[in-house]
Amino acid sequence: MRKWLSPALLLCAILVVQVCAAQETPQGKSQVTLTPEELAAGPGEVATAPTVSNPAADAAAPELPASSAPALLPISFLTSTTPRGPSEWRVMGNQWKGVAPDLLGDQKRMWLFPFSAAARHHWKPTLAIIGATGLLMTVDAHDARWARNNLQPLSGFNNVLAGYNTATATEAFASAFYLAAIARRNSYDQQTFILAGEAVIDAEILTTVMKDLGGREAPVTYPTGGNFTDSWFKVYHGGWLGGIGSMPSGHEIAIMAVATTFADRYPHPAWHRWVAYGLAAAVGLSRVTLQAHFTSDTFAGGALGYVIAHYLVLGRQPSN
Repeated sequence: MRKWLSPALLLCAILVVQVCAAQETPQGKSQVTLTPEELAAGPGEVATAPTVSNPAADAAAPELPASSAPALLPISFLTSTTPRGPSEWRVMGNQWKGVAPDLLGDQKRMWLFPFSAAARHHWKPTLAIIGATGLLMTVDAHDARWARNNLQPLSGFNNVLAGYNTATATEAFASAFYLAAIARRNSYDQQTFILAGEAVIDAEILTTVMKDLGGREAPVTYPTGGNFTDSWFKVYHGGWLGGIGSMPSGHEIAIMAVATTFADRYPHPAWHRWVAYGLAAAVGLSRVTLQAHFTSDTFAGGALGYVIAHYLVLGRQPSN
């Protein structure tokens, strides 16, 4: 390569930068000019800071001593670079690394809720949920007998919303939603998936403990002609942390946690909420008609799923 080619290319590049800067400078404003010595500076060398050309001011101003000359600046200072944002993998890593601390904090607040409810006056909604669940318990036997005697007309509905189908559909939707969010580089959607997963985990931990403590039999286990009244503290063959009792409904608490997360984070248009809560209600109804749970089990699962997602998980988010 000839010796003059590199300085010529550098000169052309500087001229292009100057032309672009001149186009962006408003009319009437002084422009930055470079001396021939600055233009001849090599890529790794330094150039004096640009001076503003103003003939009238230069004639009136006295000469400055050499010691007051402008400081030397690298020629790369003349060009501006846009800082690059974090990579997609780093964004995803930052989202996932907070899952474990969030879950631990959720569990702490969940099991200390009786104390916080008394201190923060949350006892009114708490008593409302407990009271509604208690009232539904009084009609559990009636509802179970009705479901036992009217299964045939609801066979199609029950087959579509069977436990395996609802669990598979929920997992498939959440997985497809997350993969689409990754493909679109949408961090908000990715965070929604993570929050919904945290809500489900929190809900299932609570459900497992409550099932083991209550040991309630499901209506489907009763023989023909059973009265469905003596159901509590019957199921223990699964051992502790088996989670095979009937109260509350594990399917309903999970689907309501997912529905609440999506309904709260995507409130517009309004039909999002109707679809989310409508599907959750349909799943809850299927738990009763399938005789997998009593009415009070389903209501308690839905109420707890909503509270955990809305107040516990999404409540710690600064903005949804």
